[in-house]
Amino acid sequence: MGVGIQGWGVMGGGVHIAMMTEDLRVFVYGTLKPGAANFDRYCGKQVLTSHRAYIYGDLYDLPSCGYPAAIHGSHKVHGFVLAFRDDRILQALDELEDYDPQRQPVENDYNRELVTTYTLNGNSGCCAWVYFMSAERIHRCGGILLPDGWWMVDGGW
Repeated sequence: MGVGIQGWGVMGGGVHIAMMTEDLRVFVYGTLKPGAANFDRYCGKQVLTSHRAYIYGDLYDLPSCGYPAAIHGSHKVHGFVLAFRDDRILQALDELEDYDPQRQPVENDYNRELVTTYTLNGNSGCCAWVYFMSAERIHRCGGILLPDGWWMVDGGW
């Protein structure tokens, strides 16, 4: 926990890499955002820091599911970068997002990837894990594009 290999995932073009950092970072844009439904249960007591940020992608609301999904794209997807000291958080988040690195990507609800985050003033921030859903799965779930890149529930973040 702490410094060392934090986990395996897919980056961009399908290359498997290991991330080495002092703290593990996860970009969240839905129910894991501070104040949202799953934040306290999965992240609350383990988060070292959080700050607003964005990534590039396309964000969809999945109204029948009650949560959003992002895919690779060219719009800003707004959310938060959460920093954790203990890399075991990924096991809990993988379970929540129905991601298993041993399965084929099409068998997962979401797939975890490393992305570059950006600060609100547009500067490159840090690398963080994010969960993307496939465009096909979003379509099957009746996804509605959120062009402003914000997913909000009950007037909150």
